Amino acid sequence: MSGNRRENRAAVWLRRRVEAASARGDSGMTAIEFVLLTPVLFFMIFATVQFALYFFADHVAQAAAQAGARKARAMAHDQPGAWRGEAQDVVDSYIQQLGPSLVLSPKVTMLQPEQNTVGVEITARVPTVFPGFDITVHAQSVGPVERFVRDAGN
Repeated sequence: MSGNRRENRAAVWLRRRVEAASARGDSGMTAIEFVLLTPVLFFMIFATVQFALYFFADHVAQAAAQAGARKARAMAHDQPGAWRGEAQDVVDSYIQQLGPSLVLSPKVTMLQPEQNTVGVEITARVPTVFPGFDITVHAQSVGPVERFVRDAGN
């Protein structure tokens, strides 16, 4: 009889625990969901920040390349030896003004693909929020040399 009584107590205790757990519902599930979804949320936030850093650095590099190419186009005909240095100075100035901490280690190349065409090419690294992730931006602007051509007609 005492064995039967112990079994009844155990059954009653177990039934009470099950009823208490079912009355609570999913009370412990929120913590588990939070633990599982927090890394995904952080990854999405960091990916958004990285996306913004990349595109802002790309715009800075493109603006610097266009400004340098404008200077090169204006000077290449009248000062064939000096346009490269002047264009380099303009590119450096633009990068320093717009985003010196976003365009890292810029490599600036002056281009002259044809005789009357000049341009600027920039390749640079972008700061990353993910360790070990290397991102580069590339910008290029090329155009014809500006020069005055006399009209041979009248």
